[in-house]
This record gives sequence, C-alpha cells and structure tokens, in this order.
Amino acid sequence: MPKLILSMDGLVLKEILLNKERISIGRKAHNDIQIDNLAISGSHAVITTILDDAFLEDQNSTNGTYVNGQPVKKHALQNNDVVELGKYRIKYVKDSSAPAVNPSEFVDTASLKPLEIPSDRTLAGAPDSTEVIERQTDPTATQVVPHGSEVDVPVPSTTTQESSPRLGVIQVLSGSNAGRELVLTKSLTTLGKPGQQVAVITKRPHGYFITHVEGVSFPLVNGKAIDAQARRLSEQDVIEIAGVKMSFFFRDPT
Repeated sequence: MPKLILSMDGLVLKEILLNKERISIGRKAHNDIQIDNLAISGSHAVITTILDDAFLEDQNSTNGTYVNGQPVKKHALQNNDVVELGKYRIKYVKDSSAPAVNPSEFVDTASLKPLEIPSDRTLAGAPDSTEVIERQTDPTATQVVPHGSEVDVPVPSTTTQESSPRLGVIQVLSGSNAGRELVLTKSLTTLGKPGQQVAVITKRPHGYFITHVEGVSFPLVNGKAIDAQARRLSEQDVIEIAGVKMSFFFRDPT
C-alpha cells in the first residue's frame, strides 16, 4: 500500500498509509495530517488516491505546494516524489518493498505534556521554571509542532559519545529548581515554556542535539544563540531556554 513519510530537519515525524481516498493536509485541526506551523495554510493541500494512483492538489495555499523543488497546482505523484510544504517534507512511497523506517527515528510531539512524577531528578513545573516534556512514540498521531530547521548538520565536537555508553544529563542552574537534574534517557525531550520559547533535545546514536522549536528568539548555548540547524551538545555546555540556565554533561550509567 502506498504511504507518505512526513519529515522535518532530516527526522522522520510520521508515516501515513494512503488507506483512504482523500487525505487532507493543513494547519487546522480538521485535516488528516495537521501541521501546526504558520507557513502552512489552514487547508493547504489534498491527496486523492484512485486505485493505484495518487494525485496531489494545492488548495490555493498562501505559500504554495512544491514537488521535487517545482511549484505545482495539480500533480500525479510518482514513487519517491517529495512534496514540500514550507520546511516540511512529505515523501510519497509507492513501492511496498521499500525499507521500513526505523521507529527509533520517529519524532512525535502531538501529545506533549509536562512530567508529573515527583522526583529529585525531575524538573518541577513551577511557573518560573522551564517545563520538561518527554515523548513516547505514538504511531497513531499525526500532528507536529513548528520547527525552524531544514537541514540537520551536526556541529563538530570533541566529545567521544559514539564509543561511550554515558547518558546525557541536564542540571538546572537558575530559578526555583536550581540543582535539580534530568537524565536524558528518552529519544526526545522538550524544554521551555509553550508560547514563549521551546526547544528539543534529541538523543541519537552519535550524540545529543538541541534544536529550536518555538519562539522569536533562539535558545542560547554558552551565551550564543543557536541557529535553525540542530546543534550538537558537548560536555559542560550551558543552555539558556526561556530565561532558565541549565548545564549539560555526561554521566556513566549506574
């Protein structure tokens, strides 16, 4: 069965099987694939499947719909075509024998919620603190959060995490939660205050990376604002998100 692979910043966000005749894409909640980003129109595009063929149609979107870099109004999708909607990419895969996507690469932020487990290693959700939100892969959700990066270029680092089993740890340096720690065991941890400034730290085989998600200003690492690309974290990096300073370091598993 044909499928769509939604991605952002080189990370797979979701796989959607084309198991219905009409799939709508847009920013509003009624869409089958909701992309909560201002670059996406409320009703941006539609994919209609008839037997073994799929047809993409732009819905008079503000920023347009592109396929393989070319603007389109209507387009008959071919295997491996890449639909571009703002910073997002949707790959059309018709070949059922194509390699499956590794579930560990999924980034699903549709149902983020603050941690509620009281622990000396959990950041409390005090009003003046930065919330810490963890994600578990949910294969049924399709909503994603805004994100600013288009190309994932790791920043060189002297950290030898590739050959080390050490885990990343965030320690709060300022605010009412100063001194508290969070061990980054999940594939994705979201930090910040929704509506003000949000960033994510992703745990990957070759390191931990921080990426800006929401807010006019970008998070600071060692006093300098990161750019739209994912930035690799190194030992003793100082991160500042939503006015809260945190230290990143490695710890050997117990």
